[in-house]
Amino acid sequence: MFLDMGTRAIYDDELHAHFVTFSCYRRRRLLDHDRAKRVVLGVLNSQLAGRKASCVGFVVMPDHVHAIVWFPVSGQLSVFMQQWKRLSSHQIGRLVRDKFIHYAEKIGNNDPFWQAKYYSFNLYGDEKMREKLTYMHENPVRAGLVAQPRDWAFSSACYYERGQSVGVPIRWIS
Repeated sequence: MFLDMGTRAIYDDELHAHFVTFSCYRRRRLLDHDRAKRVVLGVLNSQLAGRKASCVGFVVMPDHVHAIVWFPVSGQLSVFMQQWKRLSSHQIGRLVRDKFIHYAEKIGNNDPFWQAKYYSFNLYGDEKMREKLTYMHENPVRAGLVAQPRDWAFSSACYYERGQSVGVPIRWIS
């Protein structure tokens, strides 16, 4: 166990899956552009591969991200999250500066891209994992972005409903 920069306890000393959530700074819709969402998923892919970690599921929303991740070694979550957020914010910043100047107006020059913290919830069994997976897959429906979870391109719902590739290797952890 360790305490993050606030006073929340994060338990990462056992080999449980983690349901993680992190948000854009001030919950601004900085991920409205599909290329920004693809960057988040690309960095997720590279960070998973580098740690031999697994992703059970994910959803990238316009203002926040949910994922269920698992590591074969304890103590990986904090570094993983730090790198995922740091690398994705740098790549999105470069993309915005180079290609989408009007989009850059949403991001203040001195503002961070992501909120400083993240929320983590340990998943101790299949039932809780299914509950969180359903919750995150329903997120775009609740937000009025799509009618069905499988219609949101930036989620693992299509993998579970149709067996389709979603750009991130999905693996159920028992």
